[in-house]
Amino acid sequence: MTEAQIPLLESSARRTIYALSVLLDREPGALLTVEELSRAAEIPAAPPVVPIGVPSDLLHRRPDIRRAEADIHAATARIGIASADLYPKVNIGGSLGWQAGSTGSLFDPLSRFWSLGPSPVLPLLGRGRALSNIELQKTLEEQSILAYRQVVLTAIQEVENTLIASAKEQEHRNSLQSAVAANRKATELATQLYTQGQTDFINVLSAQQSLYSSEDALVQSTRTVTIELIALYKALGGGWDQSTQADAGD
Repeated sequence: MTEAQIPLLESSARRTIYALSVLLDREPGALLTVEELSRAAEIPAAPPVVPIGVPSDLLHRRPDIRRAEADIHAATARIGIASADLYPKVNIGGSLGWQAGSTGSLFDPLSRFWSLGPSPVLPLLGRGRALSNIELQKTLEEQSILAYRQVVLTAIQEVENTLIASAKEQEHRNSLQSAVAANRKATELATQLYTQGQTDFINVLSAQQSLYSSEDALVQSTRTVTIELIALYKALGGGWDQSTQADAGD
């Protein structure tokens, strides 16, 4: 049964490598020769402390929150633009020309005139349409604020979910480590009793099966701990460095 699972695991590993290659915009088999992916290795251990920070840090780290905040700024700016349509615009400029009473004196230097100063330009939209546009932009701003609030609440929920999932999975892994240790002792004892002729071999097989099941569950839990840690990093938005982790560990 254990040996029969090897081809399934190898197939899953190969498909994962293909997916990583495509994710990096490369051919599916491009990463098959990478040493880190071709050789067997232990699952990376999770750090003892994750620099979670304070909830306000999410406002600076998560891109979805920053985007929602930028949408509010843009909506507010559009209100200002719409409000400007209520007032006439003033152009500062000048003009140069000729003024003559007859065609004969058209190009006479004395007929030349020039002017310089502001000239008002009335808004193209009527006042009613401008006011309606302002109300529309205010409504859009309110929608942006509500969307921002929802994004923040969703981000906090994701952090809380991943925190509890990560903590409980670590507790589960600790319990499985104790179970593996107990089953290993039981297997050694059953093997010793069998060599002394005090028990049947079926008891040895049963102890070995229990040990294998607990070891497999421990490996799966260790993998899940790492996956939950990655989910926590994504929920937090990243944004820290090694020095930040060192300070958090202290």
